[in-house]
Amino acid sequence: MWCFQGTSQLFTPSVNALIRSVILQERTGNNTFNHENLTLQYKLDNEFELVFVVAYQKILQLSYIDKFLNDIHLEFRDKYKDDLTHGRIFQNFDFGGTFKQVLKLNESQGRKEAHAPKQMKTFDESAKSKKTVASMIENKKDTKVKETKKEEPVKPVVNGIPASPKYSGGDLDAQLIMQNRKKMEEKLQGKGKPKEKAKSPQAKKGKSARVWENSGSTKESVLLDFSNADGNGQQNGEEQEVTTAESRSWVGQMKGELQGLEVESGSESEEEEEDEDEVITHSKSSPSGKTRGFGMFNMFKTLVGSKSITREVMEPILEKLREHMIGKNVAAEIAEKLCESVAVKLEGKVLGTFGSVTSTVKATLTDALVKLLTPRRRIDILRDVMESQRANRPFVVTFCGVNGVGKSTNLAKIAFWLVENNLRVMIAACDTFRAGAVEQLRTHARHLNALHPATRHNNVQMVQLYEKGYGKDAAGIAMEAINSARDMKVDVVLVDTAGRMQDNEPLMRALAKLIKVNQPDLVLFVGEALVGNEAVDQLVKFNQALADHSSQDNPHLIDGIVLTKFDTIDDKVGAAISMTYTTGQPIVFVGTGQTYTDLKNLNVNAVVHALMK
Repeated sequence: MWCFQGTSQLFTPSVNALIRSVILQERTGNNTFNHENLTLQYKLDNEFELVFVVAYQKILQLSYIDKFLNDIHLEFRDKYKDDLTHGRIFQNFDFGGTFKQVLKLNESQGRKEAHAPKQMKTFDESAKSKKTVASMIENKKDTKVKETKKEEPVKPVVNGIPASPKYSGGDLDAQLIMQNRKKMEEKLQGKGKPKEKAKSPQAKKGKSARVWENSGSTKESVLLDFSNADGNGQQNGEEQEVTTAESRSWVGQMKGELQGLEVESGSESEEEEEDEDEVITHSKSSPSGKTRGFGMFNMFKTLVGSKSITREVMEPILEKLREHMIGKNVAAEIAEKLCESVAVKLEGKVLGTFGSVTSTVKATLTDALVKLLTPRRRIDILRDVMESQRANRPFVVTFCGVNGVGKSTNLAKIAFWLVENNLRVMIAACDTFRAGAVEQLRTHARHLNALHPATRHNNVQMVQLYEKGYGKDAAGIAMEAINSARDMKVDVVLVDTAGRMQDNEPLMRALAKLIKVNQPDLVLFVGEALVGNEAVDQLVKFNQALADHSSQDNPHLIDGIVLTKFDTIDDKVGAAISMTYTTGQPIVFVGTGQTYTDLKNLNVNAVVHALMK
């Protein structure tokens, strides 16, 4: 609405960046924002929905900015309170004089504080003045007790029985002595232990083979022996059956866009009705004293009244909200920022009845999470593949991630989805390190070709596997695969890379080389939904390694996320929140099972609903 004249052109790009990256993305937890060589400090007024922003050079160290921003906030509210309350257009708008006056006052106070010498504490302000005379007198009795305290003597042991403390000097009770003598006589007469029966020499048997549970029969072991099979899946001259009735029923189910995740719990309207009828006090009928209703939003019911909400009132509630999010596998740092964003949104608002409290908090948190999970750009692979076809080149997707997260398995799922949409796929086996990686992709390719017989492009197989064995350069294999796919008119190339930990510098340098040399259209990071803070660390370090080890001005970083094992976490969906908040990149695919059809799109509303249960 108003800005100090002469600065609008200088600060316009930074203020627009603040609006796009912070306010619209619901990332208002921090009060500062850096853009190029400027620092922007902002404050929200939720009662009148105003945003106050101060921008200054990043190199300046201004200690009075917080007080200056608060003073401008209060002066503006007091001067135009009536216009803000009734929604009128400002009459006789002239805030420049007030602005200069407040700025001059804060600058003068800041200079005084900067040049004022540090004053020493007086005796009354020091900790020594709080001590009493009694606390400084030593108690000699206590010191003597500490000095004369000795360790307890070790109890003597006679015939394996510890002596009682009463006879610690060595004189044992007569009855105890008689018991020990009796035991000794029994041992000497051979009554202590029964004699073992002599074993006959014929009783000795040879070692029998162990039979494992569900080990299968000899016929099944012959069928499972692939040692004599060639690369085309044939054994002893006979073609093996690689599909089943269940797998054949998958064909035709994944044409077009993928389906989104479904909400597993009940409807929200029923929960809202229960929540509105609930009372804050514990129910007398329920012995446990637990309340029903909308789960985590019960904690906000203490914010009832006609006064505006303050930060002090929200502190214990925000702490419970933070613990709730951490329990859902949200990273601790991300949970802290989300809670801060909710606090900034609620501070200064006036809440009335129970229902308005619940609905206001729910709407605030839902809006923040939906805006957070909604991608900045939509990745449509089918559309991008069609553009690559018009340019007569294959669309290249590279998969990367740590060990054991399911890169090869989800690559096969994506290949199945692409083949379902009548696209030819080439899989580049660039995992030349892990034993069995090439054989795993070969099995997937054989299975996919069995499900989709070649009916296009002169009976050429729909899924091709490009592999050069083990111990070779992954970047060179990927380049050869892309060139081969261009010659064979293949639509999509899926590059499978070896799993590597984010701290392994040589392997991360090799991954950066592969991406730099081949310039893929899409780089997907494959992460597990089971982990919380570890997922954020993996994603940040992968991005940082790709930026550090690439000698380009604009290195190709991670474009999207594939979230695997989503069916094993129930409602602990925090990894999706953490990954998206950290990078701002979308979650392109979600793995929900072990079959080819267990691949979904991320349903933002389902994730938000599961997080708030």
